[in-house]
Amino acid sequence: MHSIYHDLFIEASGEAIFRAITTPSELNNWWPLRSSGQADVGEEYNFYFTPEYDWYGKVTKSEAGRAFHVKMTRADEDWMPTSFGFDLEEMQGGTQVHFWHTGWPACNHHFKRSSYCWAILLKGLKDYVEKGVIVPFEERE
Repeated sequence: MHSIYHDLFIEASGEAIFRAITTPSELNNWWPLRSSGQADVGEEYNFYFTPEYDWYGKVTKSEAGRAFHVKMTRADEDWMPTSFGFDLEEMQGGTQVHFWHTGWPACNHHFKRSSYCWAILLKGLKDYVEKGVIVPFEERE
């Protein structure tokens, strides 16, 4: 199995970041075109990008201001066995975000592309939380 890991520092509270990664109206500002879901363990999120990429994931861990983990339940073949998560560590001046996306079956083109896209999207998350910048969906990786 293969894994993606990214760490970034965001000048904001863990609570603000948690809202941006769990509240559909905020999540839509930096990742999918639209989403729905509740940040409660066992609940399901819908991550809608296009009709071909209308994906679902189940919340496996949710601790306000500290952690949010999702196991994919409906996605393309490469994403299906995967889980992703955000672990938040507050410190002076902001929060260290430890992002991971594990369980990839192969180190193929899609895995490599997803690793790159997550890096770009996480920069979008940082800019959204720190500065209120919203990148239009069509311009996101």
